[in-house]
Amino acid sequence: MAGERLLTTEEAARRLGVKRETVYAYVSRGLLSSRRNGDGKESLFAEADVLAFAAGRRRPGPAPEAPAIHTGITLITGDTLFYRGRDARLLARTASYEAVATLLWTGELRHVPFAPDDELRALAQAVTAPLPPTARLTDRLRLIVAAVAAADRLRFDTTPAAVIATGRTMLDTMVTALPARADGSDADSAFPFAATLWRRLSPVEPTEAGLDALNAVLVLLADHDIAASTLAARVAASTRAHPYAVVSAGLAAMDGPLHGGASELAYAMLADAVRSGDPVGTVADRLRADGRVPGFGHPLYPGGDPRAATLLELLGSAPGGGPAATDPRVRDVVAEVTAAVTRRSGGAPNVDFALAAFALTNRMDAGAGETIFAIARTAGWIAHALEEYDDQPSRFRPSGRYAGRLPRPARTRD
Repeated sequence: MAGERLLTTEEAARRLGVKRETVYAYVSRGLLSSRRNGDGKESLFAEADVLAFAAGRRRPGPAPEAPAIHTGITLITGDTLFYRGRDARLLARTASYEAVATLLWTGELRHVPFAPDDELRALAQAVTAPLPPTARLTDRLRLIVAAVAAADRLRFDTTPAAVIATGRTMLDTMVTALPARADGSDADSAFPFAATLWRRLSPVEPTEAGLDALNAVLVLLADHDIAASTLAARVAASTRAHPYAVVSAGLAAMDGPLHGGASELAYAMLADAVRSGDPVGTVADRLRADGRVPGFGHPLYPGGDPRAATLLELLGSAPGGGPAATDPRVRDVVAEVTAAVTRRSGGAPNVDFALAAFALTNRMDAGAGETIFAIARTAGWIAHALEEYDDQPSRFRPSGRYAGRLPRPARTRD
């Protein structure tokens, strides 16, 4: 084509940063087009073709892949999930969160109370006290973890026993250092950790069914294979970052509205539906504004999220004094929204929707779901850290594909 600039093989090789032989290999594999010059002895390349190939090419040879993550923690089958071979739905109804944390960390389902530390709790409360009232509870969690880490001079001990001990104290401090919204003792509760967390989230006196449901939520959210926040936690652990830094990495990745904060969108929709008394109209408004209904569908569960089904069953089956009785309007709205979306598109609620329903039902704030999620998933992040500490260090070093402007070749003077 007239005006088209052609490059010799040597020039093309310089532009691509490879040898002449590699350019010929690209041509033989059909990755780069060439033509012959007038005497048929030299290959020529259109400069535009070379630049386009440079922007989108892979390096020759097998492309470097991210290291395989072999995990024995969680299995997702498409219709349920298992923690170390045990059905998480059954665990949610029968085991404490503390026992499930022990299962994730050691493989043994055994209730071991989390270890309180009064000095660490006092430190964490002092550090978070100056935060403004608008600070989210997850903002406080990040500061709590950082403060406790700074006080632990042996935090770089990554032996399994030390990591597990750190995890138990960290989880206790994360919850007990949060400001309480209700008074009361949790010592006699069947689920003391869930009871302590409840009083940080709701001003309503917890019922037995309510604590059963909160404990179930914690269990169901304890791990979910290699989610984004778990990958971040594992990358941190692969550099031999201490357990507090691992949890901080998970908290950072979870802060986005597409991960830990997703339940807040569903909460806002349900709250609007309760206020308006028109659940179908509220769904229609969301579809018109966003093109989607928050809290429905999950790519890993085409038939419906089993975690949501379990939690919604617990909410709906509580007669009289159960958690749904705190505000029965929420239960009715949840049923109407679910029926409307399911009839229209076949979509099923996911755990974010169920978490929002649980929080709204029990007069918790919009951010309660994210707080529950963060605390629950801490057990999973620590479990994955334990696996990563036992693997080769610094395994995660993927290579980027450069698609920017190429350096200009140095010009020499004649």
